[in-house]
Amino acid sequence: MNRRVIVRGLTALTAIWLAGGWTLQAQDRPEITKTQVDQWMQDLSNWGRWGDDDQLGAVNLITPAKRREALALATTGDVVSLSLPISVVSPPDDPNSTAAFTNLHVVNIPSGFLMERQQVAFHGSTVSHLDALCHAHHEGRIYNGVALEDAFNEDGCSRMGISGLAGGIVTRGVLLDIPRLKGLDALETGTHVYPEDIEAWERQTGVTVSAGDAIFLRTGRWVNDNRSGYDITVAPWLKERDAALVGSDGTQDVGQIPGTTLPFHKLVLVALGANIFDNMDLEALAETAARLNRWEFLLVAAPIPNPGGTGSPLNPLAIF
Repeated sequence: MNRRVIVRGLTALTAIWLAGGWTLQAQDRPEITKTQVDQWMQDLSNWGRWGDDDQLGAVNLITPAKRREALALATTGDVVSLSLPISVVSPPDDPNSTAAFTNLHVVNIPSGFLMERQQVAFHGSTVSHLDALCHAHHEGRIYNGVALEDAFNEDGCSRMGISGLAGGIVTRGVLLDIPRLKGLDALETGTHVYPEDIEAWERQTGVTVSAGDAIFLRTGRWVNDNRSGYDITVAPWLKERDAALVGSDGTQDVGQIPGTTLPFHKLVLVALGANIFDNMDLEALAETAARLNRWEFLLVAAPIPNPGGTGSPLNPLAIF
């Protein structure tokens, strides 16, 4: 799709020089409204692209050839975890609470084994996890136009659940270290990362995001708790580049658009059909990538294939 059509109205912006390329000043950008978000839901849609019965979405872009290319990136043997350590806290009193927690109870049974019972609520901003495509809906429909009532009940998601990724994810991962681009340890609080920032990073590193990639945005959240992330105008860019999976060290959405709730999340999950890695810890990845001067890597990730699950905690691995 022609990017000038997707992001029409952005041509009158002021440009400034940044790290080897021109970028646009946020204060000169037109306001994105709910009407624009609703239009993007249609313009960026991958519904039907891989058939009416498709339940994988953009993961279809990870072809056997893409996997072979990714496997060839594992040359030094360096392996880095992208997961936060899980903090064990007590569950809230309200069983309908959406607060994230992990509760662990261990007992020593008479036969000489330690056994445990775990409760995990991973959606939110504290546990590293992968969102299933059924995690979000827009106007009563999830990815591929499936009506919510046909895919969801209290027992879970009968369509687009995390068990669809039981075979795991093997593809090229690309680190977008935007603080490094700007000469910072971490972004300032509430910073929006725009397509122009990502493209400036591509020029600086020589790594171009392509079809089937999993991208990981480092904001430095775990350095200064900045809660920065992708600007919503990155969604059309993702469609243009055919990214298969989208991740960051934050919860993706930054800023607010009246009349919407987490619209970037919904554009990615519902329109694009791309799973989201939330709350990754990218600090060790950034250090390793800088030491090796390599910003692409083999990504291996295996969510727990819980039938009907809306996502899964997991420990993605970057292999260099």
